[in-house]
Amino acid sequence: MALIRWEPFRDIERLEPFREIDTLQRQMNRLFERLMPTDGAERMGFAFIPAAEIEEKEDAIHLKLEVPGLESKDITVEATPDAIVISGERKSETTTEEGGVTRSEFRYGRFQREIPLPCQIQNEKVQAEYKNGILRLTLPKAESERQKVVKVNVG
Repeated sequence: MALIRWEPFRDIERLEPFREIDTLQRQMNRLFERLMPTDGAERMGFAFIPAAEIEEKEDAIHLKLEVPGLESKDITVEATPDAIVISGERKSETTTEEGGVTRSEFRYGRFQREIPLPCQIQNEKVQAEYKNGILRLTLPKAESERQKVVKVNVG
């Protein structure tokens, strides 16, 4: 088998596949930009939407939110019997460097996330703990939800 040196830009006919790849890459980038959940949030004035994890137990719902880089005073939690609204703001730390360029991929600004709950809760008894960038909420179920018995018809 002979080795042949590959010169993709030797003549114009060989450039066409690379133009198609470039076009495809631009189209994929636009698609991902539209699908990113934070993109819409930024247009509405929000910096990011924190990731959440919810677990339903017999007596309570446990909710975890990932909100790193904040202090507990920067987070607001509002509870209704049907939903939880978490909001806050990550403040920018402005630094000035002389003769250099600063590039930041951190997202600063306000955020808000409303999470509908699978059942009614006792919103006056919600407990919150914030540690290491994770907000943990314990949402006790309403008495009517705990005592709820549903009869299931078989056949």
